[in-house]
Amino acid sequence: MTTNQPAARARTAEPQLMLRRLLALDAAVTGANAFAYLVFSGPLGRFLGAGSGLLLGLGAFLAVYAGCVALLAARTRPPALGVRAVVDANLAWTVVSFVALVLWLTPTTAGAVWTVLQALTVAGFALLQYAALNGSPRGVIAKSGSRR
Repeated sequence: MTTNQPAARARTAEPQLMLRRLLALDAAVTGANAFAYLVFSGPLGRFLGAGSGLLLGLGAFLAVYAGCVALLAARTRPPALGVRAVVDANLAWTVVSFVALVLWLTPTTAGAVWTVLQALTVAGFALLQYAALNGSPRGVIAKSGSRR
């Protein structure tokens, strides 16, 4: 064992830890949203100007998604391909939120503000996760998926 190995481990651990924390925070926020949509779909639907059926469907989807992101966060070395899928899904959610707001939804003022805020939050997660993934030195992220 050389003295360079501990130094290399210390250098590579920080971006990996940051990535796992970002994934865990994403999972927690998404899970909280899912819980609220599932348990309070009626009152939230009235407040936001969305149907309770829509919120129930979104809540179920978000619960599954949060579970998948939490599984990635729990891994010592989340696979790069999985992290990229989370980043892409978060960016897609952001775009669909804005498109739906313009073309489909007719929310209350609170609902419109909520849609914009949650879309920006999700976009922020995507950007931070992407930066953490690409800031990781080669070999830190598990081997599934190639690094760019």
